[in-house]
Amino acid sequence: MKTLRITFPYMGNYVHAFRGLLEDLGYEVVMPVKPSKRTLDLGVKYAPEFSCLPYKIVLGTYLETLPKGVDRIVTSGGVGPCRAGLYASLHEKILKKMGYNVEFIVLEPPLVDLKGFYKTVQELNYKNYSLWYIYKAIKRNWRKIKALDTIEQKALFLRPRELTKGSVSAKYKEVLQYVINAFSEKEIAEAEQEALKQLDKIPVNLEKLVVKVGMVGEIYVLLEPSSNFEIEETIGHLGAEVKRSMFLTGWTRDNTLPGKSEELVSVKAAAQPYLPELIGGHGQDSIGNAILYIKQGFDGLIQLAPFTCIPEIVARTILTKISQEHNFPILTFFLDEQTGKAGMETRLEAFIDLLKRKKLQKLERAKGGNIDGALSWN
Repeated sequence: MKTLRITFPYMGNYVHAFRGLLEDLGYEVVMPVKPSKRTLDLGVKYAPEFSCLPYKIVLGTYLETLPKGVDRIVTSGGVGPCRAGLYASLHEKILKKMGYNVEFIVLEPPLVDLKGFYKTVQELNYKNYSLWYIYKAIKRNWRKIKALDTIEQKALFLRPRELTKGSVSAKYKEVLQYVINAFSEKEIAEAEQEALKQLDKIPVNLEKLVVKVGMVGEIYVLLEPSSNFEIEETIGHLGAEVKRSMFLTGWTRDNTLPGKSEELVSVKAAAQPYLPELIGGHGQDSIGNAILYIKQGFDGLIQLAPFTCIPEIVARTILTKISQEHNFPILTFFLDEQTGKAGMETRLEAFIDLLKRKKLQKLERAKGGNIDGALSWN
């Protein structure tokens, strides 16, 4: 039997786990390259004018990868008002017009159509491996995704507290390779522990006064750093700790497994007074997480969304009300091909400076005096 060549959209460090799973299923994986300006330019050139940023980046990724020879593309689908559920069919039409007759395999949410999801998995399993074999392959690569998320969360905590700017990012890139190169679950667990151990060796000031910033928004621009100009790294270097509302482990758990996690229940409950209905995408989650961040004592919130993203536009309107009601600073970035890194960094610097001043004023009121000189952001 011919070994099929397959590719998929690029999404952060998770691509290494995706590659492992597809190789386990007998494919020759054509790895997508990390999105660049060229990737976006290709997507913009051939995508409909008002399509959103993730659509354009993913299309550009396909156009960079397909000339290498690809038989199949595997991607995710979606339900509800968000246009992401239509990406695959529209991408396929555009690529066929350009002469690429590649087969699309679209994984729809199993909670919506379990029978259809099983049928798609069987189609993906073109070498007819046993269900037990597939289960073990998924379990092993799922363990890798969990390790990648754990290491990233550690880096987000350490970065604003580092003594030497850039030391956390440099070590983070190094230790990622431990997990990426691990194969068995045992090797992955050992690699994760060693990575965390190495990160803990970085000189940091755990007593440093930092502001805490929650981050909400659409899944692709949250999880793919190239789509947001590595915003989390920038925020960390400005002395703020980022807590992102979404990681692939949590999203997968809540969208593929029956039942609802306590975390998801809390998010939906927090959103109810402001947005009781599902509006597609992650709009309702953005509202719920914003309320939870306020209750947890965060200093501010950043919303990331593609330009023209209807669910996040609706969420933005409600977030404005929440900001006013709770005196809670919120900064929104709507991203497209016109967005510039320098402009984003300028707005971030001003926003983080605002959060620092508000935090000091709050501490002064609590202490009953001027403590500006007694505390340091350095």
